[in-house]
Amino acid sequence: MMNIDLSQNDLNVLEKINDPESDPTRQVVVDDSLPKDPHITNSEKYQEVSSAERNIIRAIQGIEMQLAGLQPRTLGDPFEGYMDCVRKLDSLIEAYPSYASARNNRAQAYRRLYGDTLLVQGASDPRCLMQSPNEDSSKAAAALVLSDLDMAIHLLSPATLSTPISPQNMKTLSAAYTQRATIYHSTAKLFPVSSLTIPPMRQEVGWSKVAFEAAASQDFAMGGSIDPGHMETYVVAKFEYWRSDIPYKRVLRILVSPSLKIPAQINLSSV
Repeated sequence: MMNIDLSQNDLNVLEKINDPESDPTRQVVVDDSLPKDPHITNSEKYQEVSSAERNIIRAIQGIEMQLAGLQPRTLGDPFEGYMDCVRKLDSLIEAYPSYASARNNRAQAYRRLYGDTLLVQGASDPRCLMQSPNEDSSKAAAALVLSDLDMAIHLLSPATLSTPISPQNMKTLSAAYTQRATIYHSTAKLFPVSSLTIPPMRQEVGWSKVAFEAAASQDFAMGGSIDPGHMETYVVAKFEYWRSDIPYKRVLRILVSPSLKIPAQINLSSV
């Protein structure tokens, strides 16, 4: 059998993926009668917060329409327009830190600014608005995006398999998983890399190509299982399992092989 050098970080990620609680085939229970956000249960307050968020998103959509040439250009610098919207999201999140939807949207705005390859220092993404950012700016953006997506997933994940969530939470939770998967997948495609822009306290800082691929596949599958509207993410995940040089399922078979010594203590912190 082919020998594969798996680091402790690879084992941590793959062991987490093999955890039954992270099963991407599980079905989320949706209940229309639940509050639209589990942390803002007052309907009037939720309407106020979500309305403020929608206004910010409409402004971002307007910038995109101008960039696509579908509306007259009124902004001299689209980057500054985006940053103004991001600052408004910052204020909204500062006022309501448990409002996961705003965190998910801020992460998406930063992906547009810095690209899906924002974890790789010096990587070029022609779709991003901010070309050649400095290292400090890239590291700050990477830290914020990963933190926002982690927090959104944490805030909206049901406590148990049978705990229901609202349709709004279902869509946001699925989107957060899919966004994180896209970033992990884009990072894996650029390996070997010279340098990552991941802060040293983040667990991803020591990940290999295998770990990023496996985590991306798991997140794609989770996003697709949570929201049936994202079923295409299942296709992406299954495709990635088998197109990789070290396919995900083969790695999992290696994990349970008696010839591989897995340390007794494995950190199962959130991926």
